[in-house]
Amino acid sequence: MERHNQQYIRLLEKELVPALGCTEPIAIAYAAAYAREVLGAMPKEVDVKVSSNIIKNVKSVTIPNTGGMKGIEAAAAAGIAAGDPQKKLEVISAVTEEQIPFIRKYLEQVPVRVSASENDEVFDIRVSVKDNEKQALVRIVREHMNIVYVEKDGKTVFQKTEETGLENTETALTIEQIVEFADEAAIDEIRPLIRRQIDFNMAIAREGIAHEYGGSVGRTILSHSAQTPADKARAYAAAGSDARMSGCTLPVIIVSGSGNQGITASVPIAVYAAEKGFDEEKMIRAVALSDLLTIYQRQFIGRLSAYCGAVNAGCASAAGIAYLEGGGFEEVAHTLINSLAAVSGVICDGAKPSCAAKIAASVEAGLLGYDMFRDKKEFVGGDGIVTCDADETIKNVGILGKEGMRQTDRKIIEIMLQRTESRNHRCARGTCE
Repeated sequence: MERHNQQYIRLLEKELVPALGCTEPIAIAYAAAYAREVLGAMPKEVDVKVSSNIIKNVKSVTIPNTGGMKGIEAAAAAGIAAGDPQKKLEVISAVTEEQIPFIRKYLEQVPVRVSASENDEVFDIRVSVKDNEKQALVRIVREHMNIVYVEKDGKTVFQKTEETGLENTETALTIEQIVEFADEAAIDEIRPLIRRQIDFNMAIAREGIAHEYGGSVGRTILSHSAQTPADKARAYAAAGSDARMSGCTLPVIIVSGSGNQGITASVPIAVYAAEKGFDEEKMIRAVALSDLLTIYQRQFIGRLSAYCGAVNAGCASAAGIAYLEGGGFEEVAHTLINSLAAVSGVICDGAKPSCAAKIAASVEAGLLGYDMFRDKKEFVGGDGIVTCDADETIKNVGILGKEGMRQTDRKIIEIMLQRTESRNHRCARGTCE
């Protein structure tokens, strides 16, 4: 098990990194800032070519430190005009109020052309920049910081020989081994990683509770509930997404390339532990378990798909709460089976304020799954895509999310791209008010 422990620690170190804002527009900003640095000048022309899933996840989310701007063009302009590529997914974290008008002015003066990628990569970003006779190109594939190709003036500067993605690196995960890791890992090795995740993600959750962001899902849950530990767990998780999707400038620690998943995998457990008086070590072990269960589920689906990642993280966080309450493999496995039976198939229609509601629903479904197990109730093998083996159930969900929902993904993107400007208005009964 020691070999697995070290592998899992390295995996957590790789996955639990800070990001400011929704990771897809930030990845565009990162590529654009990197391309500007390679060019060595402020570009006079910018071409951005991205896969359709990137279009989906950038279209409706507010980019922090831009004064409320949205879209691929704004993300690229922010990276070029004010980004620091050395900060990676915090590329625009140091943008000042004085720089925001410069971003807008740059976007008004410099053409930023956007087009769709012509290959089958689900996650693909290419940013080409030009300044008179000079030009540069940066490409990111499969993961948000995975730069695989850099070109300057027609010559290759850097090229990765293997574009390994998440699905090729985490094949050793199983639920039983994840529970063993949570039990046995040296607390001093995982505490710095998990403590940082809890601190960052609870900060943005508190911000979402304290102020109006997006649909204020977290605040709404608190105002219409008995505020039990379970109520607060889903409210604070939703509030973190409320703030993050609406331009909050606080960073989060991501999981599986997603800030919403990073919030959902950690905040419900931290809140529940505080409400019920569990000690820090137990909380940290439970969050580590939740993180690894989230990563495990997503490795079969991929970073981006039509399957909502909040479902995976919400079910994982409920399994973490089951672990907090003294559960072991059986409690964790059955919580996952019951909760995945309830909410598998929730669609991802891009990053936007309603992600907070999907987070709340997923955490609630996860906690229902745990309550069912405690009452000796369960969904059994043969109930839909559920099997009597939790690992096999996760694999079935992965097949659904990666293969079965490909046409769903295409239709979601088609619908999103056909929307009119009325999308920002309050609508009811088919008419916009």
